[in-house]
Amino acid sequence: MPPRPGLDTQRVVQAAAKLVNAGGLESLTLSRLAEALGVQTPSLYNHVDGLPGLRRELALLSVRSLGLCLADAAIGRSGPEALADLAQAYRSFIRENPGLYAAGLRSSGAQPAPDERLQAAEERVVQVGLAVLASFGLSGPDALHALRGLRSLVHGFATLEAAGGFGLPLDLDESFRRLVEMFVRSLQPCSDPGVSADVAQIAPR
Repeated sequence: MPPRPGLDTQRVVQAAAKLVNAGGLESLTLSRLAEALGVQTPSLYNHVDGLPGLRRELALLSVRSLGLCLADAAIGRSGPEALADLAQAYRSFIRENPGLYAAGLRSSGAQPAPDERLQAAEERVVQVGLAVLASFGLSGPDALHALRGLRSLVHGFATLEAAGGFGLPLDLDESFRRLVEMFVRSLQPCSDPGVSADVAQIAPR
């Protein structure tokens, strides 16, 4: 079946992202996606390699989009301000793209064969975080451990928030601010205010 005019891989993947953000990653099927695009299901195979291929494309879109979001938040900043902005950008991305974010959690290491595009996108996300942590005087394994901690902190808070896991009538923004502030204080003894987050050269394109 020839490709439908105006339909391409980017449009297919963007439509899939809308579906998973609305209904969750597990709700995605080729038949639902075809219906949303107004095409027959076989038409999708001209643009993605079935559902597994579509999930790989979603993962790539997720990681690339997150990388751009984090780079925009961190570029030109350093120290506590950069880290707080980075954490808030990460939280906002999860809140605004819950299904797409979930797709990106399925890392390239879980793929049957390494996806070099996905690995490169993931590496750029890591480098943005490391650039911010360098302004705290952290490098090497220390920086990677700190980055894991930051990721776990934001992921845990934002996913609980998205699931309605905070039932008390208490300001969530203030809770998040305090949580990030505590994390920042744990890093500040190493802080070097003369170092800025140089992410301009590593932002995903």
